[in-house]
Amino acid sequence: MRGLKGYGGRILRIDLSRMSYRFEELPEGLARGFIGGRGLNAYRLYWEVPPGVDPLGPENKLMIATGPLAGLPHGLGSRLNVTARSPLTGLLGDSNAGTHFSDEMRYAGIDQIVLEGRSDRPVYLYITDSWVEFRDAEGLVGMTVSQAHEAIRREIGDPRVQVAAVGPAAEHLVKFAGLFFGVYRAAGRTGMGAVLASKRVKAIAIRGDGYVEAARPEELIRVFEEITLRIYSNPQYWPRRVMGTSRILMSGQRLGFLPGRHFQEPTVDYAYFVSGERLSQRYNVKVRACSAGCALPCARFYVVKAGPLAGLFGEGPEYEPLAGFTVRIGNKDLERGLKMARLVSDLGMDAITTSEVISWLMELRQRGEINDEEIGLRLEWGDAEAVEALIRMIAYREGIGNILAEGVKRASEIIGKGKDIAFHVKGLEMIQADPRALKGYGLGFAVASRGADHLRSEPFVEVEDDPELGKAMFGEPEATLRLGVRGKGKLVAFFEDLNAIVDSMEVCKNTAENMLVLDFETAARAYSALTGIEVTAGQMREAGERIVNVERAYLVREGVRRKDDMLPPRFLREPLPSGPAKGHVVELDVMLDEYYAVRGWTADGVPRLETLLRLGLSDVASDLESRNLPLR
Repeated sequence: MRGLKGYGGRILRIDLSRMSYRFEELPEGLARGFIGGRGLNAYRLYWEVPPGVDPLGPENKLMIATGPLAGLPHGLGSRLNVTARSPLTGLLGDSNAGTHFSDEMRYAGIDQIVLEGRSDRPVYLYITDSWVEFRDAEGLVGMTVSQAHEAIRREIGDPRVQVAAVGPAAEHLVKFAGLFFGVYRAAGRTGMGAVLASKRVKAIAIRGDGYVEAARPEELIRVFEEITLRIYSNPQYWPRRVMGTSRILMSGQRLGFLPGRHFQEPTVDYAYFVSGERLSQRYNVKVRACSAGCALPCARFYVVKAGPLAGLFGEGPEYEPLAGFTVRIGNKDLERGLKMARLVSDLGMDAITTSEVISWLMELRQRGEINDEEIGLRLEWGDAEAVEALIRMIAYREGIGNILAEGVKRASEIIGKGKDIAFHVKGLEMIQADPRALKGYGLGFAVASRGADHLRSEPFVEVEDDPELGKAMFGEPEATLRLGVRGKGKLVAFFEDLNAIVDSMEVCKNTAENMLVLDFETAARAYSALTGIEVTAGQMREAGERIVNVERAYLVREGVRRKDDMLPPRFLREPLPSGPAKGHVVELDVMLDEYYAVRGWTADGVPRLETLLRLGLSDVASDLESRNLPLR
């Protein structure tokens, strides 16, 4: 494998129970078939983490993988995927982050890190090209993400070392605790931080001294130059650079998909005052790239310069925490929203899930199904002080925070109320977008392999409301109309396959997918020039489809069927009360039928035998058949 260009060619397997490690060769067939990053992790999760494993037990494995394009100057940035069985959902856990950590993995010649077992004491790992140190972390226990990051970098004394750390929430096994790279870059979703903490690992530091070797460097440079030019010439370049994803809030106001007061208000009269535009004008002081080789540095630093919160600073926030701690909880104060988002990040939790469990509790109180005495504090819409207190209670599992720390699905089961307004799919909480106004996104939420997730599909073209685009891309004008229904199966399947490649090459969706800079043809050309493996655009899409099907097979093995590809009742039965999409619900069943047909799955959402065989997944097919699962 070391002869294959573009890869480090090595898997680093760390046994925490034995305090040992070994380097393994990355099989060439695995690299060819699953590309890298998310694909490698999905395949290994299927084969190495059996059904029924306790997500917080030593038998679960945590995998960190980057891809062949990470660490290179193509303009698309560098990312990685963190994968394990999820403690939040009990299903596929996976999260993606943009970070210099992925660059250092590449320079260390490591494509994937696999953590097994459980340490008998708190440690952090220091990884280099040739060895792993198991360092004592007793003194780091209880530290926030930023405190741990600073302490480790100070101890190692190398300015290039990259650190991924968990906060107190992970140490208290909050089911949606994340893993944070370089303080601010979160692999936040599905509880990957809790899995790492369950292994008694506080952090991972890495430093590499190698380089990435290309098979045909001159050809690769030409492809990179094309990619960079496409980024710079895209009309979205400057809005994305100035505001990042925070610009979406005003788009949500215009299109009527905001999550106001827990999806009761698709528009709000204070949207501008908590928007990305307002943030950039009053508080942003600089931009930076979250990883090497990025032509669109959309990460922003803000500083509050006056008033009661003077001195507050941080990175971002992106749209999800921004909307989560303003409109979702009814908060009209941008500065308090910034403070809440920073607090959630430093305690080490997923902002999306945190905003859902809190806004869910607020609506329960609004409906009179729970009172302030039961909550332990007065919790009214927009009360920032109460929300901040509740955030801390969740992170440290205090009072009702101990229940909310389980996630909204489990919390609704424990309390025995509010199941109808617990907004999740397969146990993963809804993002800050109402699918009644974005129906392709709604289908994507329902079928996404990790739960209510927009980033598995991200069918952003439907926002264009351009029927000619839908006709050209999918043979159905309605496919790219946000309130349309026909053609959504083709739309979502296409972007799922594309994003599987983006996540496996490990570059940024903000440019690669949202700007359609890295289409299947360009990805194939870049991969061929980098590795020397000749692939076509069709073969590249097939690889994306293979990854999607392995993830689906994993879910099917765990019992997931059509009944689980479902949205919360509000979005199916309650018409939007106002806004541009007033009166709409999500016609999910019609879209599901089309999607399953496009995918080559049964009407119950199981990959057919012929589909798995076509994709070269005969081993997966045999495994499913041995478990008496229907593939026809």
